[in-house]
Amino acid sequence: MTVNSTASNQPKIDAEEILEGIRRWVEIESPSHDAAAVNRMVDQVESEMKAIGAKLERVPGRDGWGDILTARTPWGGDGPGILVLSHLDTVHPIGTLKDILPFKKDEDKVFGPGIYDMKGGAYLAYYAYRHLVRTAKETPLPITFMFVPEEEVGSPTSQKMIEQMALKNKYVLVTEPARDGGKIVTSRKGVLRFEMQCEGRPAHAGAQHQDGRSAIKEMAKQILRLEELTNYETGVTCNVGLITGGTGINVVPQHCSIEIDMRVPTPELAEEMTATVLGFTAFDPDVKVTVSGGINRPPYVKDEGIAKLFDHAKDLAAEIGFELQDVKITGGGSDGNFTAAVGVPTLDGLGVDGRGAHTDYEQMYYSSLEPRAKLMLRLFETLQ
Repeated sequence: MTVNSTASNQPKIDAEEILEGIRRWVEIESPSHDAAAVNRMVDQVESEMKAIGAKLERVPGRDGWGDILTARTPWGGDGPGILVLSHLDTVHPIGTLKDILPFKKDEDKVFGPGIYDMKGGAYLAYYAYRHLVRTAKETPLPITFMFVPEEEVGSPTSQKMIEQMALKNKYVLVTEPARDGGKIVTSRKGVLRFEMQCEGRPAHAGAQHQDGRSAIKEMAKQILRLEELTNYETGVTCNVGLITGGTGINVVPQHCSIEIDMRVPTPELAEEMTATVLGFTAFDPDVKVTVSGGINRPPYVKDEGIAKLFDHAKDLAAEIGFELQDVKITGGGSDGNFTAAVGVPTLDGLGVDGRGAHTDYEQMYYSSLEPRAKLMLRLFETLQ
């Protein structure tokens, strides 16, 4: 990969224009579990992509999730090119914009639900493509934009399509937010998800306590065993995030269930931890323990292809006027885990800089809009 033109040849990037576009997208609230809301966001992106001549394909959602939208540049034919991967869903419920996190600019900070993760980044990629169209430029490679509806819950319906699309392309650019002051992501931990269920024996908590076998008591022991799998030296973390159980305060509980999230840095540890958790058995032989689950997102490991792609992006950033660094490994998963795992060079974290993803103070930095949009544009112009 070589830099084949100079920063002076770039079309003008207008931060105010970008901000207004991001505002349009942010003000269409789109929580993952509300397919109709997500599809309103898909409608907006589809309309804007259609207006600049993209070739569109919209795959209807299934299993209660929203639609998947792809948009391809009219140039470049059907050959392998650049896949730009974005998600349009957020974690924020409808009403967050009105009651908790209204769109607001305060000096360099711009607030709004999903503005950082990741409508800001998704819009930057669209904006860079629009600038190419405005200046009648074509890129050496065709560009395919893929917008998924349920990344925040693990991409259950889009994973297969993401992997298939990645394998048809030479590079993947993911518009997840930047980290730690503008760093991009070249490796991520894998995500493992499990559900554990305990079934005991119900009994009256006063009159016949001795006849009961408590599912909650058994689960408490299992939780302690799970939490002990966390090892900061190896990079493994285990979190029991949800628990339900019992029927009444005066009943020895028959049922208890938990949901477990694990993060692992390598494929080897992913296999080891999966086997460990799936192999858990009951402490009390009178209680039945069932464990299901496994790898939700494979580890995203920085290999030679990713390193080369990062070095290219770093050269482009220097040309634009800033130093680009990468996060060596981050615990958060993304759809970039899927594309890196199938062997396609992937750069992640190319979206806006900011902080507070998934919080009531989520924000992006206005100052990041121009340089990040320029970097995306230059990647489009120079990748071959």
